[in-house]
Amino acid sequence: MASTPTREAAIVDAVPRQLLIGGRWQDSSTGATLAVDDPSTGLVIAHIADASVDDARESIRIAHETQPTWAAVPPRERGEILRRAFELMTARADDLALLMTLEMGKPLAESLSEVHYAADFFRWFSEEGVRISGGWRMAPDGGSRLITMAQPVGPCLLVTPWNFPLAMGTRKIGPAIAAGCTIIIKPAKQTPLSMLALAEILLEAGLPEGVLSVIPTSRASAVVSEIIGDGRLRKLSFTGSTEVGIRLAEQSARGVLRTSLELGGNAPFIVFDDADIEMAADEAVRAKLRNNGEACTAANRFYVHSSVLDAFTAALSARFENIVVGRGTVDGVTLGPLIDAAAVTKVTELVESALDDGARIEYAGDVPDSAGAWCAPMIVTGVPANSRLVREEIFGPVAPIVAFNTEKEVLDLANSSEFGLASYVFTRDLDRGVRVIEGLQAGMVGLNRGVLSNTAAPFGGIKSSGYGREGGNEGISEYLETKYVSLGVR
Repeated sequence: MASTPTREAAIVDAVPRQLLIGGRWQDSSTGATLAVDDPSTGLVIAHIADASVDDARESIRIAHETQPTWAAVPPRERGEILRRAFELMTARADDLALLMTLEMGKPLAESLSEVHYAADFFRWFSEEGVRISGGWRMAPDGGSRLITMAQPVGPCLLVTPWNFPLAMGTRKIGPAIAAGCTIIIKPAKQTPLSMLALAEILLEAGLPEGVLSVIPTSRASAVVSEIIGDGRLRKLSFTGSTEVGIRLAEQSARGVLRTSLELGGNAPFIVFDDADIEMAADEAVRAKLRNNGEACTAANRFYVHSSVLDAFTAALSARFENIVVGRGTVDGVTLGPLIDAAAVTKVTELVESALDDGARIEYAGDVPDSAGAWCAPMIVTGVPANSRLVREEIFGPVAPIVAFNTEKEVLDLANSSEFGLASYVFTRDLDRGVRVIEGLQAGMVGLNRGVLSNTAAPFGGIKSSGYGREGGNEGISEYLETKYVSLGVR
């Protein structure tokens, strides 16, 4: 159902506008605020507290002081907090979805899907926390017993992006709470409202004072550097661009921090000659246009066997013709705006570069004739394999198609990227499918499937897409250290 201006205003007004520092709401130490825009209109919808370096120092101080007490809380109690937060998020899903759409633009149906996905990380890690285990075994010489135990790594800094403002938060917060770590989270300045609303839910669910700080800021570099440089921090988890991730990894190395990085992507979408073309086209829409195309796992370059090139292009074009671009709060809209005008400019430049290389626009959709960060959905064919449009992450609703002829050729093309986050393969030949998924240099592969994310599965990449895993059984281990004890036996 479409929203009304009155309900939109009420949803935004209900969100705290202050920083959360150690579980207490307060203004920025400087009194500064930052504006939050609706990308579909360009209008400011809220002003919130803008954290300073002093606020960062206070956050890490409290996180450090609270860590021993929080680590001693029984795993079941920590899990129950997460379970209650899951239930509160589920009960308030419609409001959270509308809030998310207002600050980042995606259609309401997609925002609602993200809310449920985000909440499920709290449910998953509420169950994982009680399964933290160690080991006991006899040393080979029989003279001692080897004991291992898992303990919380300590205070964590979590830096989240704007494109999935709730899910990227719960995917980090969930395992940190389950493991017994205190948390400082810096959400993206474009989408802080969802995180502030989530923080309020966590407090209502019983998260003790001192465990969580939320510090939105327009001075991200200074604030994050201050926390990373503090010797009391023990872990950094970052989701964002490879360029920023490299800088943060360099800074983290000075303090020998445990570091998890989920960075850029350039996912190949491979369609072999024996693929189910209609199914591949359906999944291509999901892989390309989910989240307005602004996803690190989005299909970025389409490699299609030359024998089915025309058939696949026609099938994909037919589906693109059904896309309705508009404000995400309006009924029937299936594609919202990009996050801001700069994002539109980048996508436009990449398309123009491909056209200069000899590519052509096979399909271009319509966009609203109004203010907003609008970007037309496009299919671009005849794209050279070395075009910027396939070498760089697009982060928008543009599908470049490149023809190939052999399995080796397409594997070489797919693996030629510096990135290695997600890949997609479509074939009905099981032997070929196994060969290709084993040969692809990527942390995640979808075989005949265009959406990979699942709370029960490890999410992450290789090469310039980062390291570490979130979700699944592996997710909580990123927040735990192993301690070994040698027990002498006489």
